[in-house]
Amino acid sequence: MGLSDKRPRGLLRLGFRLPIWFYRWHVGWLLGERFLLLTHTGRKSGAVRQTVIEVVGHDKVTGAYYVVSGFGRKADWFLNIQKEPKVNVTVGSRSFEAEADVMSDEDAADILLDYATDHPLAFRELSKILLGETIQPTRENCLQFVQTMPMVSFFPMKQE
Repeated sequence: MGLSDKRPRGLLRLGFRLPIWFYRWHVGWLLGERFLLLTHTGRKSGAVRQTVIEVVGHDKVTGAYYVVSGFGRKADWFLNIQKEPKVNVTVGSRSFEAEADVMSDEDAADILLDYATDHPLAFRELSKILLGETIQPTRENCLQFVQTMPMVSFFPMKQE
């Protein structure tokens, strides 16, 4: 059983929430481009919510960032962005308005395979934590991975 099967509680939840304070203390740049702060709107409350998510890809041409929902389709931020896809993204010390989009499994698998190739140790550990087993970085495994844990793209909105 992987981490994706249960919601974080106690110290684990604190550990996941701690990076938000890096951004609030204006030292988010310490996390580099491997993590982003997502500011989104609660689907039920309408309140501003924040979460820090690991970046699995960045398209320097379009400016898009790609992330995986580690808690699958039931993650609060994932459900929230489906109701209101207009979000704010902070990476390092840069913030921008973005549009969130749930990616197709095919496109997501390609990006995840690139991530697995560039960061094999991180991919192995991530698969062990999230899936409960270590998987090899093959296209087929990446496709199965994103079918359980969908990938989202954050495209910068054009400034008018």
